[in-house]
Amino acid sequence: MERENVLDDVVYPLSKKYEIIQWITLSILIFLVPMIVPQLLSTLFGTNSWIATHSQYVVGVIVNTVLITTAINVKGFKQIAGLITLPSISAIGSGLIFKSASIFTVYMIPAIWAGNFLFVYLYRKLFVKNKTNYILTSIISILSKAAVIYVFFRLLALLLTIPNPMFTALNLSMGINQIVTATIASIIGFGIYQGYKKES
Repeated sequence: MERENVLDDVVYPLSKKYEIIQWITLSILIFLVPMIVPQLLSTLFGTNSWIATHSQYVVGVIVNTVLITTAINVKGFKQIAGLITLPSISAIGSGLIFKSASIFTVYMIPAIWAGNFLFVYLYRKLFVKNKTNYILTSIISILSKAAVIYVFFRLLALLLTIPNPMFTALNLSMGINQIVTATIASIIGFGIYQGYKKES
């Protein structure tokens, strides 16, 4: 089946032992980042600092970087699905990123998962399997992910009454912030790809 073949292609094949170590490491990182980073930024820079109040940028860059690493070098649907679903569960469960708006982000979980899966799948399909240019792959993957998440949010906003301050924050988080954080992550991800390439 083509989907399975695409999800089994990697840049740098690892032994079974190192595949497991890689997956566990990425899983721990992607799960803990939404819980730890906002608190860490508040402690280091102050609760009211710009970086602490906009921790989604830092968290988003790290999470998207892990997703690109997943696209490049994690095998198998189950392993990839686990890494795709963990960050939103962690972020909403901890309530540290979206705070009072977290209740509305619960409804966004299916769209976030779909956007993340499409993001990873397109990197895998275009870049790893079809050898499409990395920059073009990144543009297509980033815009596709952002479109899925943002369109779902706008449909949700038509069905639910979201208070204006929360709507404004979520509109930014589910829209332009997705593009910004994924773009920065794609630059970091290219460096990670180069690292894998040297090892292969």
